Amino acid sequence: MNNIRSYVEDKILPFVETPGQYIGGEWNSIKKEDVNIDVTIALAFPDTYAIGMSHLGMQILYGLLNEREDTACERVFAPWYDMEAALRKHNIPLYSLETFRPLGEFDIIGFSLQYEMSYTNVLNMLDLAKIPLRREERTEKDPLIIAGGPLALTPEPISDFIDIFFVGDGEEKLPQFIECFKKLKHSGNLSREEKILSLVKEMKNLYAPSLYAVTYNSEGVIDRIEPKLPGVPPVVRGASVSNLGKAYFPENPIVPHVKTIHDRISVEVMRGCTQGCRFCQAGMTKRPNRIRSVDNILNMSEDCYRNTGHDEISLGALSISDYPHLKDLMTRMGEVFNRKNVNISFPSLRISDELTELPSYLNTVRKSSLTLAPEAATTRLRKVINKNISNEDLFAGVKEAYKEGWNLVKLYFMVGLPTETDEDVEEIANLAYKVSSLMKEVKGSFGNVNITVAPFVPKSHTPFQWEPMVSLERIKEIKRIIMNKIRHRRICIKFNKPERSILEGVFARGDRRLGKVILQAWRDGCKFDAWDDFFDYDKWKSAFEKTGLEEGFYLSRERGEDEVLPWDHISSGIIKEFLISERKKSFKQEFTPDCFRNGCPDCGACARSEHYVKA
Repeated sequence: MNNIRSYVEDKILPFVETPGQYIGGEWNSIKKEDVNIDVTIALAFPDTYAIGMSHLGMQILYGLLNEREDTACERVFAPWYDMEAALRKHNIPLYSLETFRPLGEFDIIGFSLQYEMSYTNVLNMLDLAKIPLRREERTEKDPLIIAGGPLALTPEPISDFIDIFFVGDGEEKLPQFIECFKKLKHSGNLSREEKILSLVKEMKNLYAPSLYAVTYNSEGVIDRIEPKLPGVPPVVRGASVSNLGKAYFPENPIVPHVKTIHDRISVEVMRGCTQGCRFCQAGMTKRPNRIRSVDNILNMSEDCYRNTGHDEISLGALSISDYPHLKDLMTRMGEVFNRKNVNISFPSLRISDELTELPSYLNTVRKSSLTLAPEAATTRLRKVINKNISNEDLFAGVKEAYKEGWNLVKLYFMVGLPTETDEDVEEIANLAYKVSSLMKEVKGSFGNVNITVAPFVPKSHTPFQWEPMVSLERIKEIKRIIMNKIRHRRICIKFNKPERSILEGVFARGDRRLGKVILQAWRDGCKFDAWDDFFDYDKWKSAFEKTGLEEGFYLSRERGEDEVLPWDHISSGIIKEFLISERKKSFKQEFTPDCFRNGCPDCGACARSEHYVKA
């Protein structure tokens, strides 16, 4: 390992861009000696250091596992093109940042799967590490390849390459996994398959694709997904942290050497969302709401600030506006951090009658942009997606923000939603003009408005999981409508790449046959597909043609409610009957109220539901 370090430092790092992302040794990073270490695990993020080090989940698992004396947890990220070329040229395997240990020498490699378009990077990292890509080709000497994150809820497309998926929250269950693995490691000459089977039987939250058989009917639709062996659960239930206040939080997060996407402290104030937006996978699968106390948040924020020196703290939640003690929290955060010149930031805010109060909560910190997510611009379409908001509340909140000193408003919209018409699309432009003009009413000039438009991708475990996705041609037509309607120097438009959204739509609801498409695309040179500079849709289309699969099968057809879906053996707790009910209500344009403040809709996710099953 020392030989690799010295060679890389002398022969490679002087010639690559941003070498600081490949050397480790950051403030608060942890390097352990091999003495008394039973389990070594590399946390692998299939994107750049700048993105991976901005991800709170990575910091949580890193700190949690390194608290164990018997475990050494290290990190690895996808190397940029120049670094990859250098590693291949010099025949250096992909290594961890902490000790420069080749990934092939770890017991476990754990991938964080956050986005469908990172799949080719997973394969590229395994190849750089000289580890067989397909799980059935690995031997006893190869690390166990596990994966977690939101895409573990829809694991089939990448299942050819992953030994075990860890489904759900990791804070409470991952230490149990390490303990089970350690016992198996020291239990004698168990085969790789026997270890995997034992782990799956021991824990409820693990999905091992090799232990399940998938059969298809004559039309290519799944007929059955069933365990191959006794004791393997027919349905894998995702782990869920019951008490967020007691969950592990990294009070000594790593401070990166180089600039990252989010150079700040991130504190999760609430997990879950019960607004019930019918397009939102996170809102459905992260139920129920679990909150941290104001004291807990304040203590964590102070500790992180003391241990990092960051000058910004982001308070995170799927719907921060729903945090029940927000005013008290912001008052007390201001008292502590204003004098230290530390900025407090929010993610996007929910639009409600309380929006007018939020700018005043934030008026004690530096003002950046106010981010709002109307998602749809018409009342009719908002009823379809269960986004119970009004333009009146939006306009009142924005006007108050302008009064308090904000000059930029960011608006997020989805297009291609079920039942959408041209009128719904055109109203996006009208709404943007109105938001900009509100500044003129307050300060005499138009306000700056940034609009981000994303094509709607139907996601698994949501009421829209059965819906077809709109075609590439329709997405491009929608883009033309919006671009032609908005011609204002104060309104900027960012439209997500339609072709990438199409592929995301394929993999978001795909089955395990797509593994051969991913492999072919990687062999043809696809990687960093989330980056505009490197995304090549033609190569992906070619990969589908070479493997004999059609995008349209996964995109364009409406699924029957009785169809076996590729994720039916994976559960987040939400029952299918609830999703079907919500789907029917969407086409009737009926709202379902937020159960955090109203009655229980019996979705199955918490103990109030008659269908609740403890994870």
